[in-house]
Amino acid sequence: MRRSVLVRFLALSLAVALGAVIATAVIATYSTSEKLQGEIDANTGQLQVDGQIYAELSKYAVDHPSWSGVDKLVHELADRLGRRVAVVAANGTVIADSARMLGAAPELPSVPAATIDARTSGASKLPGNALSLTASARTTAASGRFVATSAIAPPFVAYPDWGMTEQERKERDKLAEQAVACWNAKGKSASVAKTDGAGPQVMVETSRSITGIRVLEKAGVASKDDSCTPAGMYAPSAKAKIVNDDEVRRATACLDAKNLDYEVNAVEGLKSVQPKNEAELTEQFVDCTTQASVQALTPYVAPPAKLYLGAKSTFNVFSGEGLLRTAATALGVLLIAALVMLFAGRRLVRPIVALTGAAQRMRNGDHAARVPVSGKDEVARLGHAFNDMAEAIQQHDVQRKAMVSDVAHELRTPLANIKGYLVASEDGVVPLDRELVSSLLEETGLLEHLVTDLQDLALADAGMLRLHPAPRNLSELAQQVVSAHRPAAEAADVTLTASVDDAAPAVVDGARIRQALGNLVSNAIRYTPPGGHVVVGVQPVDNGYHLTVTDNGTGIAPEHLPHVFDRFYRADGSRTRSTGGSGLGLAITKHLAEAHGGRITVTSRPGTGSTFTIWLPA
Repeated sequence: MRRSVLVRFLALSLAVALGAVIATAVIATYSTSEKLQGEIDANTGQLQVDGQIYAELSKYAVDHPSWSGVDKLVHELADRLGRRVAVVAANGTVIADSARMLGAAPELPSVPAATIDARTSGASKLPGNALSLTASARTTAASGRFVATSAIAPPFVAYPDWGMTEQERKERDKLAEQAVACWNAKGKSASVAKTDGAGPQVMVETSRSITGIRVLEKAGVASKDDSCTPAGMYAPSAKAKIVNDDEVRRATACLDAKNLDYEVNAVEGLKSVQPKNEAELTEQFVDCTTQASVQALTPYVAPPAKLYLGAKSTFNVFSGEGLLRTAATALGVLLIAALVMLFAGRRLVRPIVALTGAAQRMRNGDHAARVPVSGKDEVARLGHAFNDMAEAIQQHDVQRKAMVSDVAHELRTPLANIKGYLVASEDGVVPLDRELVSSLLEETGLLEHLVTDLQDLALADAGMLRLHPAPRNLSELAQQVVSAHRPAAEAADVTLTASVDDAAPAVVDGARIRQALGNLVSNAIRYTPPGGHVVVGVQPVDNGYHLTVTDNGTGIAPEHLPHVFDRFYRADGSRTRSTGGSGLGLAITKHLAEAHGGRITVTSRPGTGSTFTIWLPA
């Protein structure tokens, strides 16, 4: 069984959509594979790159009270290191995003790489994040002494160059030059090296260096020889001193409020709050010192922000390569969709074109036009419906032509008789006596009967047959019909009787019911041989009554029973009416029964007789 048009169109749409999805997946897979391969190749140094980005942005947060102006640094890092860099405030506002340089606004990664908080001693580490600041940065070494700058101070406060003004830097440079001169005087080669944003460094050939904070033999180990270090070389900046004093004040106040023991140590201008013993290093102690540091630093450093890192760029369908690839894929999908739609459309349009041609032929008078039909879908059902309609129109046309011919014949016979008698009377061949007038009246009555039947049939076909229903006794109506047709029955030597109950009440149009029964009785008398009998009966049945007319006449052959109620139907090829009278009586009777909400049926056996039954609702 062929599927319906709806299912086929649905399948076609899904096929086109599937093709588009596959094409999109191919583009995405190809592009993602390229980018992923590039990122895999560069993954070896990616952690170092991300750490460098974090370090430079952290230093910016340390040196600035806000993130204003960080865009330049973000874009410079993205261009130099090939990574997308985005800094987002705690409330979700984007502060700077290198991906927005060209007006694009791609979605941020779902998880930030780290949280930059200059007020704490390290990065807030998130899953998958490789960035952190070590707590060891909180300590410095000086002259063989490994001294914590402050248990509450973040690493940058320990750096003498943090928060330095330009004047302080110049003074620090002069001290560094003095240290170099001292080392050179001792026969050691030394020089001053400067790092962008940091203080001066004195490098000596013994691998010991003055870092601007302390002289080190090697990383993390203080030098024993600090004789060339000028006084004030380790002095903190004025800003660092202010912050250190404020945080110590806040920490001691908090510790005092909680009755915790502590001691305050001072190392070259910086103070540190420390527990008197390890047992005093409780969670409350750490909380006091941490909160003091955060509160003291808040006015001087940038607020906390989230750092998002990702690929510098993604596949862009509007780029040169992307546009060409996208256009080629789109053209391929469109071509496939066009071919599929062309093939399916031709199969769908072919029967519609055939229907259109057949309809045009019917308009031009070819009522034999038909369309070939195959399958069982909606279009096939439309073809069957068209063929059924064409068959009905052709049959109605044939019936119309036959009816016109029959009406002409029925009118011709009495008119010819009337004309013949009148011409004969005019020529003096037949005298115009009472007998001739009676004959002419009889022929005129036939014409009137035929015209009346035609009018009733036309009204019934148009649904305009008027009824005047009223409570009536069907038994009385049947007896009236029998009485009216008894003279005709006696003339034909046929016995006409009624078999009715005492009362059969129903709401009907009495005149129309008498007309329907009269047509049946006239037809029965006409086809009952002399000595036969016709019985009119009324029997009550469920929800109604049966009005029957039974005769023992010639009967009707089985092949003619389905057509006895057709107008002008002939039982054979002759002009003798199988239904008698005008040839319209049974057709009118059928319409009258249906107008009352009833129906009419017939049973018959040739040589035995017929029974016509009208069922009417009570």
